[in-house]
Amino acid sequence: MSSSTSPLRVGLVGYGLAGSVFHAPLIAASPDLVLDTVSTGNPERAAQARAEHPGVRVAASPEELLARADELDLVVIASPNKTHVPVATAALRAGLPVVVDKPLAGTAAEARALAALAAERGLLLSVFQNRRWDNDFRTLRALVAEGALGEVQRFESRFERWRPQLKGGWRESGAPEEIGGLLYDLGSHVVDQALVLFGPAVRVYAESDVRRPGAEADDDTFVAITHAGGVRSHLWMSATTAQLGPRFRVLGQRAGYVKYGLDPQEAALREGLRPESGTVWGVEPEELWGRLGAGESPLTGGGTPVETLPGAYPAYYAAVAAALRGTGENPVTALEAAAALDVLEAAKKSAREGVVVTL
Repeated sequence: MSSSTSPLRVGLVGYGLAGSVFHAPLIAASPDLVLDTVSTGNPERAAQARAEHPGVRVAASPEELLARADELDLVVIASPNKTHVPVATAALRAGLPVVVDKPLAGTAAEARALAALAAERGLLLSVFQNRRWDNDFRTLRALVAEGALGEVQRFESRFERWRPQLKGGWRESGAPEEIGGLLYDLGSHVVDQALVLFGPAVRVYAESDVRRPGAEADDDTFVAITHAGGVRSHLWMSATTAQLGPRFRVLGQRAGYVKYGLDPQEAALREGLRPESGTVWGVEPEELWGRLGAGESPLTGGGTPVETLPGAYPAYYAAVAAALRGTGENPVTALEAAAALDVLEAAKKSAREGVVVTL
């Protein structure tokens, strides 16, 4: 491993959307990390990586990258879902700590097997659940922690889009091995957030549809979770929503919190903005702040605006670096990811069979 003062050397597997828009910029922005090698077999993406990160080395395959394991301190896996388990397994067996984009695996059993391998080797295995650091989620988490809503009874979370035309690619594939569809894509985020806020799930019900002509994978899905503590979470993920609902609507005994709009960090990263030190990052305008109150709709003036905490994606990799240096904890464990996969698998079964699944 690099010395305690020099940046940790990162190998990044995959330079598509996840690798180029999320991981590479956040790794590059961390003073504790340096993007050493990118693995991609696509010549255009290789050229893009070299242009965006001068001095980066390019490997044509994960195998080529892992052949240089002694020159790296961390491997980040941002390649298609079906590659997550085999590449993570190979990296751990090569002696390298690993960050895997969500979903960690296609099943909870595979996730737990990876967690066991990492524990056996004494290596970090972390899952990139970046939306724990969304501005709205950070704000909601603080409101719940301080008791501003009273005892929470219902949590509604929507990750909705209006994309009536198919984009193509593995994310929309119906082939089981691709682990496509919105339940495992956006559902990985909204289920993780629900479990972080309100604890373990005990019952799951789901409805899942393929709405768009020519689509193969679910593009309009609803999941209801009953948590062990009694909170009910209702979660929507859709590509076919002509009118978007609130991102969060959270109802407690004392008050409710309603928040519209998406965290600005993804849009900023897509536009080429970077979270460099000294820059304002993750801040949204006051007109987008959520409202806290009781008895009236926020759209007709009900409630009081609550300043949204800044989004903080860089905090994830800062925490990973601290965990690798022994000064902090793994920010998202594989066992947490496995618990979310338990819910996703139950939702898949519920939607297919029309039953409520008890965990």
